[in-house]
Amino acid sequence: MTNINSQTKGKIGVLIEEHFDDTEFRRFNEFFPANGYEVEYISHLWNQEELTFKGNELTEEVTVKVEVNDVDPTDYQGIILIGAYATDRLRYEAHPQLGQPNQAPAIKFLRKAVKAMDANRLKIGTICHSLWLFCAAPELLKNRQVTCAHNLICDVQNAGGIVMFDGNGTKTMCIDGGLITGKHPDSVDEFMNIFLEEIQKQERQTVGV
Repeated sequence: MTNINSQTKGKIGVLIEEHFDDTEFRRFNEFFPANGYEVEYISHLWNQEELTFKGNELTEEVTVKVEVNDVDPTDYQGIILIGAYATDRLRYEAHPQLGQPNQAPAIKFLRKAVKAMDANRLKIGTICHSLWLFCAAPELLKNRQVTCAHNLICDVQNAGGIVMFDGNGTKTMCIDGGLITGKHPDSVDEFMNIFLEEIQKQERQTVGV
């Protein structure tokens, strides 16, 4: 059961683009504000003041005004990469160069976020397809234990991630340090609860409680 809080405890930043998962989007907007956290959507806006993206099922849309180049991951209590095909679009490079690591704005942001995560300053959550963003910067994924949608297994393994299994499928949830990964939108409620618990643990450690 969620608790309604009158005062915002902080912000959850969600990286998003066209073709995001509608179910996750709806549940994020319900769950986190009910627990006292503002949800702020972040994307690369391509020199526009705002962009509007539609969900994969065309039942939801969001207008984003926060440019990923203009924010720091530590502005947030946690960062979530939304599922479906949004993170594939976010890793797009306009001018890739031979031998140069991916320089997409969202990848640069992710590198900063992982650095903060490894310093115990931030939690990062991924669900379903959203590990695609990590796959564009494999040094960030190497040797980390994760779960993901079944059709991403080869991508994640090729990027050096360790996919965790439960029987004949990937695990529903996995926690490896500050990285919280979920398998599928069907597990979004469990994902959000665990993500929130991990954020609150971090907050208690920060204040020494």
